[in-house]
Amino acid sequence: MPASSTILEARGLRKRFGTNEVLKSIDLSIAQGELVFLIGPSGSGKSTLLRCCNRLEEPDGGSIWVDGEDLLSPRTDLNRLRQRVGMVFQQFNLYPHLRVISNVTLALRKVRGLGRAEAERVGLEALEQVGLAHKQHAYPGELSGGQQQRVAIARALALEPRIMLFDEPTSALDPELVAEVLQVMRDLKQRGVTMLVVSHEMRFARDAADRIVMMEHGRIVEQGTPAEILAAPAGNRARDFMTDALH
Repeated sequence: MPASSTILEARGLRKRFGTNEVLKSIDLSIAQGELVFLIGPSGSGKSTLLRCCNRLEEPDGGSIWVDGEDLLSPRTDLNRLRQRVGMVFQQFNLYPHLRVISNVTLALRKVRGLGRAEAERVGLEALEQVGLAHKQHAYPGELSGGQQQRVAIARALALEPRIMLFDEPTSALDPELVAEVLQVMRDLKQRGVTMLVVSHEMRFARDAADRIVMMEHGRIVEQGTPAEILAAPAGNRARDFMTDALH
């Protein structure tokens, strides 16, 4: 079992799709309050690793612990555990026919069983955290892409997760809308929210991350603080990747 300050820990994690071994014995620990950036070339296994961390993909081997609980145990209540592992995707996945507040409160009512009034109170607090309480009665189609992604973040936050997983949260946005989503993530970092982020926003990683982890060919090949990784990456591939990402 991981140390009490460890929110997420993967050990020997393996995943294959057919003959393609996507994750090759991954070891990764995320401490409480830590913001960890997961980088690497396309196809290196980053998104698969994230999806294994809340069992959207089923690992083929290894172990995953979330907040001291064995994610892969057959006794684990997966629905309850997923409330503790928030997930924000590249696409916003909002229900277009529901108002913002209803999108945010749907899981609170259906999964946690809250009444409408209590769910709306919690949902409005989450919307306030992302600066969109004033849009609670709007429909997703009335919002910009950046605002829709912030609603998706609020929806995850409303369940009070122990860790937030972000899978390329800005890649579907126009460049001028990226900054507002990154600012929300900065604010979450200041509040002590634990985050594991897959992204190519290397300037944000340099400024905000506690640690950068680089993957290649299904393995973690390098990790360290932003200063260590960005100033003097140990491998040529890491150096080339980050030089390209920062220009």
